[in-house]
Amino acid sequence: MNQTVLANNLQRVSDQVSKYSGHLLAVTKFVDKDVTRALFELGVREMAENRPEPFLKKLEELSDIKDQITWHFIGHLQTRQVKKVIHNIDYLHSLDRVSLAKEIQKRAICPLKCFLQVNVSGEASKGGFQPDQVLDVINNLANYDKIIIVGLMTMAPIDATDYELHDYFKELRLLQEKIESLELKQAPCHELSMGMSRDYLIALEEGASYVRIGTALYQD
Repeated sequence: MNQTVLANNLQRVSDQVSKYSGHLLAVTKFVDKDVTRALFELGVREMAENRPEPFLKKLEELSDIKDQITWHFIGHLQTRQVKKVIHNIDYLHSLDRVSLAKEIQKRAICPLKCFLQVNVSGEASKGGFQPDQVLDVINNLANYDKIIIVGLMTMAPIDATDYELHDYFKELRLLQEKIESLELKQAPCHELSMGMSRDYLIALEEGASYVRIGTALYQD
């Protein structure tokens, strides 16, 4: 990929994100090790992957810099893949079911920072908990000392209008604020992971602290 294009795209998106004091999470799942390294050389230190095997391979290829990167896993994580992944990531954005929480509790050595995935749109094709389940789920995780719920995550429908996007993201923010106000030890819940290349500006307007950006960084 053209380095100048990458640098310009990164600067443009970074400038927009910084206006809202958000975190730019560079999604590197579809780019090779060279582009990932180029992002690192441009100053990016927070990166996201969504498939275990390609992620672990990339860690081997970037062995000289991997420990200087904060790694986020944003994809669906099967329980059988937990032991391979959790020791190599700093954040999990896709805690979407209780069975996954149980496996993390079983396999983790240190507490893992997790975002509870919430299906605010109610789409059958998307995983995650329904908004009215979230408080009960968090209470049920109270004794899971290897899991810290640092925030909530959602993915908006690809065909949502701007008006609908504002509604979805606002709903998640209000839920996050409600949980944060409870001051739960296992769920400080001060972060919001929402917004991707097509809708991150609206997500930032609605309070996103992490936006997951891929396409906007790599398009010509």
